[in-house]
Amino acid sequence: MTNFRAGDRIRVERIDDDGLPLVRYGFVGGIPSGIGPIVVMLDGDLNGSIVEPHEVRHVELTTVELNLNGADLLDDPELRRGLVALWQAEADTAGLEVGRLRPIGDGLRDSNDSWALAELTFGEELYVVHAIRLATDPNTICVRADQAH
Repeated sequence: MTNFRAGDRIRVERIDDDGLPLVRYGFVGGIPSGIGPIVVMLDGDLNGSIVEPHEVRHVELTTVELNLNGADLLDDPELRRGLVALWQAEADTAGLEVGRLRPIGDGLRDSNDSWALAELTFGEELYVVHAIRLATDPNTICVRADQAH
C-alpha cells in the first residue's frame, strides 16, 4: 500500500455516475485513520472530498496518462501528432513542468500496438511519450511517458 502524507500531490481516478472514467488532481488533506479513506483537496474545489486509497496515486511523470477511446487515433499521422499536445496538457494539469517535448515526426512504431511519439528530459532522465493500444480493450489507447532505456 502506498503511503500518503498531507500535502502530497495526487491523481484521483474513479468512475463517475455515468460509468465513465474521471481523473482529477489535487492534494492530500489528511488520512483520518491512517489506513482508511483519504481526505483530498481537489483542484478547483474548496471542499474536501473523501476517497478510497485505491483511487489515489502520487503524481509522477509516469503516472500521468490519457486513456482515449478510438484506436483510429493511432492510424492517422496527424492524429498521432496531436496526442503529444494532449499528453502535455494533461501533464500541465497534473502540475508537472515537463518543459519542451521533442516530437518524433509522425511517431515511430515500436510494436504492433505501440508508437513512440516524443522525447523529453525530466530531471536528469530521458523519457519517451508512447501511445499504446490496450490489450484489455483494443479500441482504447493509453498515452503516457516511460523512462527511456
